[in-house]
Amino acid sequence: MTRPPSIVVVLSDEHAAAATGAYGHPVVRTPNLDRLAEQGLLFENAYCTSPMCVPSRLSLLSGRYVHEIDAWDNGVVPDASFRSWGHHLRPAGYESVLVGRTHFNGPDRLLGFDRRLSDDLDFWVDHDGRPPARTPGWRRGSNSHVTECGAGEHVHTRHDVATTDQALDHLRQRATDTDETPFLLYVGYMHPHFPLVAPREFAGWYDPAHVPLPPTWQDPPEQQHPVIARLRYGFHNEEPLSPDQVRLATASYWALVSHLDSQVGRLLAAIDGSRLRENTVVVYTSDHGEMAGHHGIWQKQCFYEPAVRVPLLLRLPGHRAPARVTGDVSLVDLLPTLRDLAGLPVDPELPGRSLCGRPDLPPRPAFAEYHAQGMVDGGFMLKRGRYKYCSYVGHRPQLFDLDTDPWERTDLADDPAYADLLADLAGQMERIVSPDVADRRAKADQRRRLGG
Repeated sequence: MTRPPSIVVVLSDEHAAAATGAYGHPVVRTPNLDRLAEQGLLFENAYCTSPMCVPSRLSLLSGRYVHEIDAWDNGVVPDASFRSWGHHLRPAGYESVLVGRTHFNGPDRLLGFDRRLSDDLDFWVDHDGRPPARTPGWRRGSNSHVTECGAGEHVHTRHDVATTDQALDHLRQRATDTDETPFLLYVGYMHPHFPLVAPREFAGWYDPAHVPLPPTWQDPPEQQHPVIARLRYGFHNEEPLSPDQVRLATASYWALVSHLDSQVGRLLAAIDGSRLRENTVVVYTSDHGEMAGHHGIWQKQCFYEPAVRVPLLLRLPGHRAPARVTGDVSLVDLLPTLRDLAGLPVDPELPGRSLCGRPDLPPRPAFAEYHAQGMVDGGFMLKRGRYKYCSYVGHRPQLFDLDTDPWERTDLADDPAYADLLADLAGQMERIVSPDVADRRAKADQRRRLGG
């Protein structure tokens, strides 16, 4: 009987797929992720299930959509019914280990995993379960998520280096251990999450004067969809920025991506320089992207490509020909993939499917939702092939053709020529979730957690 592989999953925070060499960026230097892509599968159209940290991560770890597990916002504390990768892989004999950033809340710091080598930074762990305000007047304190940028020292960098150190200790121990128990190692990084303060070495790789500005960086809020305009107001993204500010912030974001890549390189060196290479799967992805000035937005919280499209790389043991997968996939597909690798049967309750599955599976759209600050009413996305449909409770939808409009500048939702397509996509979304019902459930749960 073939021994199941060990699995290392590397999860970064806020890494947009496009900010990676392997995904075609002409400037951002990610040699280690590029090498990982050259040795395995690169999923060109991978999407998170929510453009927000905690909802995305709880969805990722459970293999369930946000509305299925009530993971509405960053204050959610998982209850005792929550089942993570650790729970799922235990019957296959796996030891599951956490190290670094997980950004899940509550006193249970294992959430089904067997042990933890290190935890999140204290100020990222919210134990009270309070939801964010979702009122029209809500406003973030400042736009420091873009204006606080440049070269310097930061606790996030120290966290990530320490996370790698601890992960390397575990990998070296397993490489020399006679114990043949397969392991699942989750390695979580802060970078490239804001503040955009990058280590000086990596900041020096990018000259802000040579950073091109995205064509939508000056989009006026008054000409945008009302949901997007309100989102920008809530996060101070409607405040004008100078071209130099945008260039420096972008260069700093790229530098954080490159520092993250260097940490991934340290992990790969430990795996590839030991017997672990023979039977260890490596996965790299991120919880969501970063708008980085596209449409005048910084952070995420929306359904434009930079916010919801994430890198997803999968390297299997042995030497296989690299492949680029163009079909739409979702982060809910990761748990079925882990189960498949572990030799476990298909779990019919999970909405995703294994990325190691049959190539003849029919296309399936990617789905995302958002129920947190900046968006007063629920937002939902269905991305199917070239088209992206965004539904907003109480507001008109959006429709984009990504083949002809990759910058998502032309909303086709009001074009009569697309009425049938719009109805088809809306119907397909309804088969996943009723936006009105999910919105009511989210608000009711958030009111309850506020004590109202």
